[in-house]
Amino acid sequence: MADEATQELSVTPDTVAGGTTHVSDEVVEKIAVAAAKSVPGVAELGGDVARFFNAVLDKVGLDQVGDARRGCSAHVTNGAAVVNLVLVIEGGRPVPEVTDAVRSAVTAGVEAYGLRVDEINIRVDDVALGGPAVPSA
Repeated sequence: MADEATQELSVTPDTVAGGTTHVSDEVVEKIAVAAAKSVPGVAELGGDVARFFNAVLDKVGLDQVGDARRGCSAHVTNGAAVVNLVLVIEGGRPVPEVTDAVRSAVTAGVEAYGLRVDEINIRVDDVALGGPAVPSA
């Protein structure tokens, strides 16, 4: 039998297909919520109405519905994100410290996905008094 010659095709790593990449607002919202929830002092996300509906969903066994983006909206334009968060903080936690830490965590999380963060707007909607006691004077 004769040896058959095989020819290998060379693939040049410098060749990359063109096109555009768009990261959706929903993806940024999920990233921002996960980052915000990781910050000590953040009890929950979402305003009163969102928390009410989430409590109802919890009771009927749909506790994961809407949790991924609750309390967050984001808008991505030209690779830059504007994020709006609604927080419930733990009682006894200084608001500026918690919100600064949330901004840092969300910025790091979103930028890890290759986007720029232009703004992070935070509204503290409530305080969870079941957390640490408020220091007395």
